[in-house]
Amino acid sequence: MIKKLFVFLLPWALRRRLLNAWFGYEIHPKARIGFAWIYPKKLVMKEKARIAHFTVAIHLDYVELGCYASIGRKNWITGFPTSGTSQHFAHQRGSRRSELFLGEHSAITKNHHIDCTNRITIGRFVTIAGYQSQLLTHSINIEECRQDSYPIYIGDYCFIGTNSVILGGAKLPPYSILGAKSLLNKAFEQQFALYAGVPAAFVKPVNSEAKFFTRQTGYVI
Repeated sequence: MIKKLFVFLLPWALRRRLLNAWFGYEIHPKARIGFAWIYPKKLVMKEKARIAHFTVAIHLDYVELGCYASIGRKNWITGFPTSGTSQHFAHQRGSRRSELFLGEHSAITKNHHIDCTNRITIGRFVTIAGYQSQLLTHSINIEECRQDSYPIYIGDYCFIGTNSVILGGAKLPPYSILGAKSLLNKAFEQQFALYAGVPAAFVKPVNSEAKFFTRQTGYVI
């Protein structure tokens, strides 16, 4: 903890070097972390990846940001690492990893809660927009009376509307839109679709030629 606090207070150029040297991270020279507490067991940040101020990422096995991927301000990203002797998720030993993968040019905006007790995979050119969305991979299994977890998958070129909830086991197919304030609690397969509601359901097809689905840079002006 003392070493983490010491590194946290250093200027970024020196902090990056020490994070790589002392913690075994792989942070590209052109990647950057703001005034944020980012300490998973393993961190990989590729060229131009960014994590903004006041974001926290702890209790994670692994975090990877692709080229130009970004995590905005005040996000809370946490999990339950697979090491240790806790009986929580003991039935998933060997099959569960507390991981976040954020693909190239994808963005998590600000004030979201990302629970990576199980793996969360977010594809390329994805936008988790607005505020206060929750991605929750774990909950209580009522039948078995124990904590349980399932991964979340979000495909390439998806748009997640503000204040949405995505639960473990959910899948949003590539080239899809999840409407604001929706609850995604199952796996869907149809691409180029709008899903919305509580719980979310297929609403209608979306234009496969929409510019959002063909853009070459993640940032939307």
